Amino acid sequence: MGKKNELVFLRILFVVSIGVLIQLMKKPPIKDWLIAFLLKSYIASLLDNIFVKKGFIKYPVRTFKLFDISVLFSYLIFPVTCVFFNQVTRNSSLLGIVTKCLLFSIPSTIVEFFIEKHTKLVQYKKGWNSFYSFVSITFTFLFVRFCMMVIQKSQKSQNVVIDPHLITRTE
Repeated sequence: MGKKNELVFLRILFVVSIGVLIQLMKKPPIKDWLIAFLLKSYIASLLDNIFVKKGFIKYPVRTFKLFDISVLFSYLIFPVTCVFFNQVTRNSSLLGIVTKCLLFSIPSTIVEFFIEKHTKLVQYKKGWNSFYSFVSITFTFLFVRFCMMVIQKSQKSQNVVIDPHLITRTE
């Protein structure tokens, strides 16, 4: 794939990801999905920066030349995928969460492997391979999901509703 085709591919991914994000944000509770999106963006960009600075990963073709990381993947594609993952695991058991995490992480890793082998969008260096990508993708999905569980549990404990019919006046 040539550089021009790769940039077209990135633009298509951008448009599709924005469309998917808009659809995902229509499902309540929007606040939870926004938190998951922002948390995944932060974690993905932090890890991506570390891996790029250490020389494990390189992004020769980027939409934003100012950044060494892939802004599109770190700030849009992975976070959108993480929001969808959080939506489908919202009421899942621990086993369901782990199983669904694998159902998200394995295809993501396969796509990244294909992109690394057939484009110049990402290059692995210094022994980095698909297994490390799989581990980092899986870890971030589970970490964000764990954070969302903590947030949801703390929110439930703070949302104490007082039934006005149970309040009695004493004089």
